[in-house]
Amino acid sequence: MSDLNELVHHESAAGVARITLDSPPNRNALSIALLQQLQEALERALRDPETRVIVLTGTGSVFCSGADLREQRDYNERGERSPVSGMLVDLLTLVQGAAKPIVARINGHARAGGLGLIGAADIVVSVQEATFGFAEVRIGVVPAVIAVTTLPRLTPRAATELLLTGENFDAARAVEIGLINRAVPGAELDVEVDRYVEMLRLGGPEALAIVKEMIARVRALPVHEAFREMVELSAERFASREAQEGMRAFAEKRPPSWAESRA
Repeated sequence: MSDLNELVHHESAAGVARITLDSPPNRNALSIALLQQLQEALERALRDPETRVIVLTGTGSVFCSGADLREQRDYNERGERSPVSGMLVDLLTLVQGAAKPIVARINGHARAGGLGLIGAADIVVSVQEATFGFAEVRIGVVPAVIAVTTLPRLTPRAATELLLTGENFDAARAVEIGLINRAVPGAELDVEVDRYVEMLRLGGPEALAIVKEMIARVRALPVHEAFREMVELSAERFASREAQEGMRAFAEKRPPSWAESRA
């Protein structure tokens, strides 16, 4: 029997941790309690040596509706500053910097802070019926924190349009502008998520973590410095034990040790 105060569920099997937002009354909004539980669930999955891939999703027809506005109003009425922004920074930093791949399974609509989670995830698969929106300007606020994870994903023209207008857009547009990877019919969502999970399980755990760091590092460096650092990184990896096993497995026409079993 689940705890009535449990807003985030964590299940782990076959090297995959599945973390689910489950707060139907506020459409999986980012309340203080949900943010705390989500942070804890992610940290638990990242600590687990058996976990290779993390899948993040929600219940019902909404993935995440953004901040819990009722909770925000309560803080404003007391003349206090809500801790949600700082907690969201910590959460998005954790997701974006996670050493393990995070696949976002978008079960339904996403708004505001929910888009921050989507931007921070590595791979995003959504149902075609989902809609998205940077709704902040329509209530007089700005998408400040989530801009850090979403703007690098979006085409510049689309980012300006959507953040200024607050207009909702569909999953096909989300793919077009780079917010998500794939949009599929609802009946195919789990099949497509599992396809990505299985591909990620084929990668060396160390290599996957380093690739995530590498992508961010290369983008931040001038070209000549990037080449210099990447030459060194390439040499280090070819000499690593993981690479030696991978190349040996390739020569012997067998799976490498990390891909041999789903247990």
